[in-house]
Amino acid sequence: MSSTASFSPIPQIQIQKQWRKPLKSHKKAQTHFSLFIPLSNKQLRVEPPFPSSSSTSFPATLLLPCLNPKLDRNSFFQPSIQSQIILDSPEEDLAEKIDGYFQNSEKIKGSSHRIFMHDPPWVNTLFMKGLVDRNTGLRLEFKEIEREKYNLLRRRQIKAETEAWESMVEEYREFVREMRDKKLAPNLPQVKALFLGWFEPLKKAIEKEQKLQRSRKQKAIYGYHIDMLPADKMAVIVMHKMMALLMVGNEAGCVRLVQAALQIGLAIEQEIKIHSFLEKTKNIRKNASEMPEDLLKEKELQRNRVKSLVKKKRLFEAAKLVTSEDNKSWSQDTQAKLGSRLIELLIDTAYVQHPSKQSADNPPDVRPAFRHKFKILNNDMGYDKGGYLFLPSYVMRTHGSRKQQEAMRKTPPQQMQKVFEALNTLGHTKWRINRKVLSVVESLWASGGNIGGLVNCEDVPLPEKPLTEDPAEIDTWKWSVRKAKKINRERHALRCDVELKLSVAQKMRDEEGFYYPHNLDFRGRAYPMHPHLNHLSSDLCRGVLEFAEGRPLGKSGLQWLKIHLANVYAGGVDKLSYEARVAFVENHLAQIFDSASDPINGNRWWLSAEDPFQCLAACIDLTGALNSSSPYTFISHLPIHQDGSCNGLQHYAALGRDSKEAAAVNLVAGQEPADVYSEIAARQDPETYPSALLAKVLVDQVDRKLVKQTVMTSVYGVTFVGAREQIKRRLEEKGLITDDRLLFSAACYSAKVTMSALGQLFQAARSIMDWLGDCAKVIASENQPVRWTTPLGLPVVQPYCKSKRHLIKTSLQVLALQKEGEGIEVKKQRTAFPPNYVHSLDGTHMMMTAVACRDAGLQFAGVHDSFWTHACDVEKMNQILREKFVELYSMPILENLLQSFQESYPESTFPPLPERGNFELEKVLESPYFFN
Repeated sequence: MSSTASFSPIPQIQIQKQWRKPLKSHKKAQTHFSLFIPLSNKQLRVEPPFPSSSSTSFPATLLLPCLNPKLDRNSFFQPSIQSQIILDSPEEDLAEKIDGYFQNSEKIKGSSHRIFMHDPPWVNTLFMKGLVDRNTGLRLEFKEIEREKYNLLRRRQIKAETEAWESMVEEYREFVREMRDKKLAPNLPQVKALFLGWFEPLKKAIEKEQKLQRSRKQKAIYGYHIDMLPADKMAVIVMHKMMALLMVGNEAGCVRLVQAALQIGLAIEQEIKIHSFLEKTKNIRKNASEMPEDLLKEKELQRNRVKSLVKKKRLFEAAKLVTSEDNKSWSQDTQAKLGSRLIELLIDTAYVQHPSKQSADNPPDVRPAFRHKFKILNNDMGYDKGGYLFLPSYVMRTHGSRKQQEAMRKTPPQQMQKVFEALNTLGHTKWRINRKVLSVVESLWASGGNIGGLVNCEDVPLPEKPLTEDPAEIDTWKWSVRKAKKINRERHALRCDVELKLSVAQKMRDEEGFYYPHNLDFRGRAYPMHPHLNHLSSDLCRGVLEFAEGRPLGKSGLQWLKIHLANVYAGGVDKLSYEARVAFVENHLAQIFDSASDPINGNRWWLSAEDPFQCLAACIDLTGALNSSSPYTFISHLPIHQDGSCNGLQHYAALGRDSKEAAAVNLVAGQEPADVYSEIAARQDPETYPSALLAKVLVDQVDRKLVKQTVMTSVYGVTFVGAREQIKRRLEEKGLITDDRLLFSAACYSAKVTMSALGQLFQAARSIMDWLGDCAKVIASENQPVRWTTPLGLPVVQPYCKSKRHLIKTSLQVLALQKEGEGIEVKKQRTAFPPNYVHSLDGTHMMMTAVACRDAGLQFAGVHDSFWTHACDVEKMNQILREKFVELYSMPILENLLQSFQESYPESTFPPLPERGNFELEKVLESPYFFN
């Protein structure tokens, strides 16, 4: 079935047949028809193409307003005079408008214009009679059916007819979004149509400018460079770059001149280098016959490689490949001045036809397509707005770093739109106090603590001074006193912390719900602003917090609740397969029921868990579900966690595409979760390595918990000293080694073996870490801090600068004031960059997941690499977080980082990107233990 439409006299209206990429749900590509009309803030008068005597049951005069489509703010089609939009008629709005026209037809009968619509087959004389009377105008007479029923039928019909429009509009939005994401927006048909009109005048203007610069003795700074490329190529580059910047820019229809000029100048430079190289090597065998055969082959291979990259639109790589032929790069001054002059020529030659006042009787209203104007930019929006009403609230915790504050203030809010959306999503999650768990905590704390991870309420007694003058015994006693006092100071601090957490929980106990505003650290990781009782804190806090909104468990939710209980019980159970974890819970139902019904005086099975209060909360929830008449409909408020498997190494494995490392951290599906901690621990086992001298000291002490913290922080730059202290604390907790010297030696040995094993198992990750550190060293040697922009548009500046002291003499004393200096701490910039960069990526993944979960209707909470939602929604969240991980690392992240460094520091030489493997990211989608 086909249809046609004809409208007049409005110019530029056309029905365009256009290919659109189908949505994911479509099985085959389809061809659609879309009606494009120029945007106008006035009414469209649509004339019929047939005689006015044609019979119609609609009023003889009817004005059709220009319907405003529901396009998102980031859509390519923005309300400007250069824009065109898809006609979008939401069925409800259309029905209301037509209702109004029927009711108020007498008011509009004087107009000479009308819209003609054939009667639908269901509107006939059975429903409507005597609709038109030329003397009295439109009169509605319902003979067989009540008006309400008629309206209902009409609305249903309109909906049926317009559903396809909505689908087509959404497909086109998807198509435009995809083109913009791929930076191919200038290839959209409507933009190409504009290029056809602009090309010839711009080319002539560039040719004129080239001729002028040739004739001048005193050339402009760009005079030599503007003549290095044919005018037609230069015109195409200018048009494409300008429209690409406008369409994917941070502000709708607006781009900063300095940004546009530099981008165009750089694009011209790249094209000139490629063009020059291809011209030189065009007939290399004929023109360079004396060149050795090996060199000729090398040049031919390089030429073919460049042509291949150009064909794939990878111009930056192509330009980089030919840069070795000519090491001279243009200065930013040259790029900016050439770009500015070309933009000026485009402004002078590019025009569009304004659609709102076009008619056959009036001359066309032609206006410039671009204009240059000064605009006062308010870049402080969002930086210190939001969060609390009166307490200071900043989107980022800069800790006084002036460079980071300046970067945040200069970043347009539109660039960080997704960041704001993610923070709002996290802050929109409603929490409440789990009263049952809180009551248990209060009881244990009142009885003295020292159980379930609660600190002991009593101090360690100080040792009495020995009745001897032996210096060795006196020194031992002094050491013991210092150690006891240190423990007591730590206990006092921990008691204060528990009291603060409990006081907040008790105050919020009877609240229906409350929210946690979030902000970021300088790397882009999100944190609740409230410092005491929050879900990023200890097991105590997580145990007493739950979602205020409850949702039915469902069949899958009941399964995930059991898995969650096994996970928080831990002790190795969390490293079993999902089936084995469920079996573990089902084999301990008696203990679980006892824990829920009598947590204080029962057998206290929940206290044997690694996270006892979270385990208790899960026991209570599972008991409530299983004791209910319908477990699947039980309303659960418990957040279910999905944690990354050594998440830092997961991000490095995705960056390096190393298959072995990807498998080691569960980027690949397996029967059971891979456990890198256990593998590292096994290398210290005396049964595995009996020749190790200190290994015998660690008998029965080496487990995954001993090395877990060191392995986790290795990718974040932990040093040997840091690793030694981490392992030493774990050994102290076990309490099996009492001699301090032996404890120190054992910690040194374990740290050394752990760091060595990590280097052997994760060589690709180490090479990327080294590359990041080397790049940071190059930048810091220029006395500049390392800065980058995350994939979500967040600017990051490392704050490691030398402090500057300023002495002020007063009558009381000399005051020493410290502030951020201009000097850079080179070593700190280098060592901190790899972990900070990976942190910015895991923060990006969490925020992308948060926004997608919000769009899917899920409650979401995030703790860096631990994502939380209701039990019934875990499977959906699992799908989303994997899709977002693949989406993130499908971007050329390291290539973009290197490019940004090279553009910011064109005089510096950066090391080449490390080699990467061939791991297929899509395998993550099928890995059940990627997050688990």
